[in-house]
Amino acid sequence: MKNTNSVTVFAPASVANVAVGFDILGFSVDGIGDEVTVSLHEEKGRVEITEISGIVTEIPKDSSKNTASAALAAMIEYHRLPYGFSVRIKKGIPLGSGMGGSAASAVGAVVAANALIKQLGSPTLSLEDLLQCALQGEKVASGAIHGDNVGPCLQGGLTLVLPTEPMKMLSLPAPENVFCVLVHPDLKVETRHARGILKREVPLLKSTEQSAWLAGFITGCFRNDLSLIRSTMKDVIIEPQRAALIPGFFEIKNEVLSRGALGFSISGSGPSVFAWAEGKTLSEHIAQTARQLFQKQGITSQAWVTPLTAPGARVKNNP
Repeated sequence: MKNTNSVTVFAPASVANVAVGFDILGFSVDGIGDEVTVSLHEEKGRVEITEISGIVTEIPKDSSKNTASAALAAMIEYHRLPYGFSVRIKKGIPLGSGMGGSAASAVGAVVAANALIKQLGSPTLSLEDLLQCALQGEKVASGAIHGDNVGPCLQGGLTLVLPTEPMKMLSLPAPENVFCVLVHPDLKVETRHARGILKREVPLLKSTEQSAWLAGFITGCFRNDLSLIRSTMKDVIIEPQRAALIPGFFEIKNEVLSRGALGFSISGSGPSVFAWAEGKTLSEHIAQTARQLFQKQGITSQAWVTPLTAPGARVKNNP
């Protein structure tokens, strides 16, 4: 018989924007993420963070300021759940890394709570409902609601989030035998700061150009056309404004593109960067090249080579 005291979920890191799709495109990452354990709280309607561990411990325990507890509070309120929850978070994603750490905690919390209430015999929420709750958690961290980390973390793979009311997730096909190279330099960029430096208005011609690149990129994914993906995986709006936050960004970009990468850009708000490349051997070579170039800047880094079809948040165990 299953123990209904608690549920632990692994919620993966994610790459947001994917160069062409600011705030609307993202994909999940294999091998790095947060673990969130949710159990019932004796006080109905209350959400309490009881433990924070892992590689980051300085995130707030205040339930109104933590992405996991804020997402659970939204889940309780929106769906009138007759429960309270206690939460333990084991962080595996560096803070301010541009790898969706705030989204992972929020997603992990609502997926764990959903699995827990299922064990208790209560009706569960759909992925779309969980998306809306997790977005409220993400808002606590970044000051804005955007689904490009939450969406792929929740459902996995390459994901387009439509800014409808409520937001909707669409799965996009990933090109065959293409991998992501994700490199995290040992730097920190606050999401609020990275969003704060962006200009609020975009010239019409730039907006038109970016729309064309996005349309071409998505077409390339559906056609499995690597040549089209290579020619359209461009960011002419956000990347130029944020590149200065990452030492040596353009040197690294030019080098990995010259070595065969399909595209290269900033992961989320940075400082992590990513590339797409065909085949695992080339991808691993590009990861090594990027790390060496960061080292030239006196910056240590970590790198992961991950498929573009990595799964989303999933139940790890029932302690």
